[in-house]
Amino acid sequence: MKILVRMLILITISITLIACTTAGPFVTNISSDGDGNLIIEKSYVKMNAFMGTVSNEGGSTTTIKLSDKSK
Repeated sequence: MKILVRMLILITISITLIACTTAGPFVTNISSDGDGNLIIEKSYVKMNAFMGTVSNEGGSTTTIKLSDKSK
């Protein structure tokens, strides 16, 4: 009986840990700020296999300043 209880606890913990995964960061958008610089937006993707949902988690924005070396 103790072995069965331990196995059920182990299976429950395993399913809980496997059900949610986070991947990223992925680039979600690249745009210009109007002054010749690039704005890069990144976010994480979270998949909950147990609930069958995929969502965006958090995110960050980075501005890359471009210079014109021909001047």
